[in-house]
Amino acid sequence: MKTADIAVNILDHMGSDLTVVNAARVSFDKESQFEWDHEELGVKLSDADARLVKYLARHNHWSPFAHPSVQFRVKAPIFVARQLVKHQVGGVLNEVSRRYVDSEPEFYIPTEWRGRPDGSVKQGSGEPVRHQKLVETVVKKTTADALEIYNALLSSGVAPEMARMVLPQNTMTEWYWTGSLMFWVRVCRQRLDAHAQAETQQVALLVSQHMQKLFPVSWDALMNPQ
Repeated sequence: MKTADIAVNILDHMGSDLTVVNAARVSFDKESQFEWDHEELGVKLSDADARLVKYLARHNHWSPFAHPSVQFRVKAPIFVARQLVKHQVGGVLNEVSRRYVDSEPEFYIPTEWRGRPDGSVKQGSGEPVRHQKLVETVVKKTTADALEIYNALLSSGVAPEMARMVLPQNTMTEWYWTGSLMFWVRVCRQRLDAHAQAETQQVALLVSQHMQKLFPVSWDALMNPQ
């Protein structure tokens, strides 16, 4: 039985912090350029343009942030993918389909099993359960049994689109996920919240790390408005 970890890889992107600046400045028929950073030996926004980005973020002028876009390939278990697919405005998603693919599945096995949250909290999880090894053994056996049945169904001639129904939600899936800068801000603001499921927080954190490198000024202004 193959297992795999959650992963987020960047495939393509369009635009930069300067794209945001000029999407705003076009209203006045103006255009900015990057400046040379002698200390970092690279290009950067001017101080005036950086202040403009912060102003746009602080006052919720979101449209300039909708022009840049980024495409990722995400690998995560099905139960995580089904949470994340709820984010649709400004983004598009295309997923590997086991209607057509019958290669050997991979599965997600957590390194730690969390218990129910305390008190009246109805979502999320709490402290690790006491019997970690027992839980892991049971889950691995159940997953292996499901995989065996899946392979048996395929071998007996059952169509992949039907055989897949026996696979558990910890089966890994992959998808192309493309969205605007503003789209990724909304995803990460919600999914990096402490109340979000830990596995979706992991996806959002990986996305956020990529976005911070591509749009350092805009990402900081949007994720930490002041």
